Amino acid sequence: MSTVSVWAATGWVVGYTIGIIVVLVVVALVVPILVLAHRIGGQAATIDASLGESVTNTAALSQLNTTIDHATEIITGLQRGRQRLGG
Repeated sequence: MSTVSVWAATGWVVGYTIGIIVVLVVVALVVPILVLAHRIGGQAATIDASLGESVTNTAALSQLNTTIDHATEIITGLQRGRQRLGG
């Protein structure tokens, strides 16, 4: 083998080695990110179910202003009755 052939072969080996190392580093960085994303996805389903329950449990609060309005009318009527009775 000539010197040029040896250097050419060595260059290919070095190139492939560097390429494999780069791919392994990228995989080592991406795999933990994908694992974390999978965990977050699982927790998101649980959070969504919990928020659905919260919507159900707090639905009655939408009628709170109506309740306050009725209570205000009742209090106003009671105050008028008290005034008419001299109290």
